Amino acid sequence: MSIPALATALMLPSPAQTVPPATDPPAAAQQHAPSAPELADPLADPATAPVTPASGQHKPRHAPGDPFENVNRYTYRQQMKFDRAVIRPAALGYKHVVPGPVRRGLRHFFTNLKEPAIFINYLLQLKPGKAAETATRFLFNSTLGLGGFFDVAREPNINLPHRPNGFGDTLGFYGVKPGPYIFLPLLGPTTLRDMVGGGAESLVLPKLSVSPFDTPEYQVTRGVTEGLDTRAQADEDLRALLRDAVDPYATFRSAFLQNRAGEIEALHGHKPAVAAGTAEELSDPLADPAGGGVLPARPAPAAGAPTPPAPASAPKSDPGTPELADPLADPATQP
Repeated sequence: MSIPALATALMLPSPAQTVPPATDPPAAAQQHAPSAPELADPLADPATAPVTPASGQHKPRHAPGDPFENVNRYTYRQQMKFDRAVIRPAALGYKHVVPGPVRRGLRHFFTNLKEPAIFINYLLQLKPGKAAETATRFLFNSTLGLGGFFDVAREPNINLPHRPNGFGDTLGFYGVKPGPYIFLPLLGPTTLRDMVGGGAESLVLPKLSVSPFDTPEYQVTRGVTEGLDTRAQADEDLRALLRDAVDPYATFRSAFLQNRAGEIEALHGHKPAVAAGTAEELSDPLADPAGGGVLPARPAPAAGAPTPPAPASAPKSDPGTPELADPLADPATQP
């Protein structure tokens, strides 16, 4: 393409053309003409966005509920690099080498050893019925389940499913707020409330166990095995969650906070609403289909998420059907 043709395509003057001198607009027009707003980069990080001169107001450099966002984002990026290089290959290798029945047996075994702590938390939450079910489940699996390697308590004739519970849940049950969102190296996302609860749990669990389950060697072995197993189960769903995310960090944070909020709400007996026309509730995407375990209650959708208006020709929705919230709406940014 010749230079004049290229210049014409770009709507620029060619070298052979004479550029007319610019004419200054009237002074009144200069004073009152509103300046056109510049388009923002849709992929820009809100935490690093500059201050808008027109407004004169300083925008917060972090999302509400995430005061350590800059540090968390850095830790998240490093964690993802380490995950791609080490953790994910090791987890997929564990899944490939260790047979499925063995992995499920170890998963049930480690879960069964947590039942005494779950029993205590149900007592602290004044739920004696759930505490009795947990104790009965532990008894069945420890005996008929050969030490917990087989989850016989979830069979239909017994029907005592595993219900996760912890000291962080107990604090949330009594109204303790999550506190700052924190992304820890290797351990992943948590909140200040869950860190306190997890610390208490790490002190109590060894005292509820007998040798050798109260030794540091067992705790390290359990942590590594559970970590690899959990990462292997979540691989496809994590990839689906983050594949098309404009901001993977915010998406990951939103999913975690919504899940934790749903677990606390479930302790109060609040179940998420199911849209009309849904045949059944969707299963937990992070559950192992081969595991056969009973799934915990799903988290409720984020409240206050905007809903696009329906077209004029669209039929009116049933007033009794709740509007679906954005599943990726960040609870930390909700008013």
